[in-house]
Amino acid sequence: MHMMCILHIVTSVDTDALPDTPATAPRPAAVLVAVLAGCGIVVSLMQTLVIPIVPSLPLFLSTTPADASWVITATLLAGAVATPISGRLGDMFGKRRILLASLGMLILGSLVCASFSSLVPMIVGRALQGLAVGAIPLGISILRDELPAEKVGSAIAMMSATLGVGGAIGLPFAAVIAQNADWHVLFWISAALGAVLAAVVFVLVPESPVRTPGRFDFLGAIGLSIALTSLLLAISKGSTWGWSSASILGLFATAIVVLLVWGAWELRTRSPLVDLAVSARPRVLLTNLASIAVGFAMYGMSLVMPQLLQAPTATGYGLGQSMVAAGLVLAPGGLMMMLLSPVSARLTAARGPKVTLMVGCGVIATGYVSAFLMMNNRWEVMAASMIIAGGIGIAYAAMPALIMGGVPLSETAAANGLNALMRSIGTSTSAAVMSVVLAHMTMSLGGHQLPTRDAFHTAFGISIVAALAAIALTACIPMGAKTVTAPRA
Repeated sequence: MHMMCILHIVTSVDTDALPDTPATAPRPAAVLVAVLAGCGIVVSLMQTLVIPIVPSLPLFLSTTPADASWVITATLLAGAVATPISGRLGDMFGKRRILLASLGMLILGSLVCASFSSLVPMIVGRALQGLAVGAIPLGISILRDELPAEKVGSAIAMMSATLGVGGAIGLPFAAVIAQNADWHVLFWISAALGAVLAAVVFVLVPESPVRTPGRFDFLGAIGLSIALTSLLLAISKGSTWGWSSASILGLFATAIVVLLVWGAWELRTRSPLVDLAVSARPRVLLTNLASIAVGFAMYGMSLVMPQLLQAPTATGYGLGQSMVAAGLVLAPGGLMMMLLSPVSARLTAARGPKVTLMVGCGVIATGYVSAFLMMNNRWEVMAASMIIAGGIGIAYAAMPALIMGGVPLSETAAANGLNALMRSIGTSTSAAVMSVVLAHMTMSLGGHQLPTRDAFHTAFGISIVAALAAIALTACIPMGAKTVTAPRA
């Protein structure tokens, strides 16, 4: 519903009648990268913003734990739906304009959450925040449009790293605020950050001249929204509602049927939301499949390691860390992603994005092997998380290069949005699988059920398999003529 309102507003504006803005003047590449990377960090930070207060949400919102979980689910669903749609809108009506609309949704959602203390407004606000997730693929596409070819690689690597940086710093940032101030302050701060970024984007980011003419595919957007909502809702709620329950089976069936009908419509319409002919190209298709596997592997660290760090020492394996301490242990992983982004760009320039993606997945697998063998103290966990995060940074930087090398210039935002969606499907599936593992392999301690050591080993093992699957899929990607000059870091 919120996304449909945005579509109406954007598509009803005469893009040629808008006056020039301060962003029309050329800007140095470093400024453009810094601004867009800032947007990426703040948008990705929203994903972990409420994690420190999840145990207290039922009390804060006067609701049940099951209902409080919608505060997280709403953001996931809205982000998945918005990402491909905002990419297509960016290609049609201007990437900067849709980026500003995305930041506007972040600000509005933050203000709603900051102003109320009941469940429904909180869910609405978190859904609005989720609509901003498309800002990251939009930023990547703006960089491709605006920067000279020799700077595109390193800029995209930096922008891709923000996906992990925001999540890594978000946990300790939010935990410190939640422990020392009223929980509403989290959202007042996110609203302020969004407002500052929107102003900076308006002044410093130029509007891309690359456009794709045509009418927006409203039916395609509605169909994809229904299919994705059904699929991700079934995945995220399967362990809670029961995988064999009528609700979950009905959601999966709805997703399959609607996706088939949606696919038939997309192949017939002149201006599809997703160009399935382009998306079916082996290079694009296999990259997207590998992205699902990488997203799956990535979330294993995000979900499992905080629980390992915070588990009581009486379990025999737990490290007894507070939420703030656990966040600080994992925060260097975000820095590692940022530091390795130039390395990823250089490797892509020397060996190509396919090799870079395989190397990144190999590093991820190595990190999980380290976690499997070393989980006895926080320094070992920190080292393993930094290796995994470094691999994620390398892999995430290679994906846009592979995608943009296989699609026309006029479809970069939509293609990057679809690739981001594939990673979201991977992380959502990982969350469901890891939750089942940790919930069913338990031990009793002080009247509470806690995951066993074997549960963590199993979770790490599954993540290793996912990383190896990503390597195998990447190895099959054909590399033909490039549409973008290989970047020089």
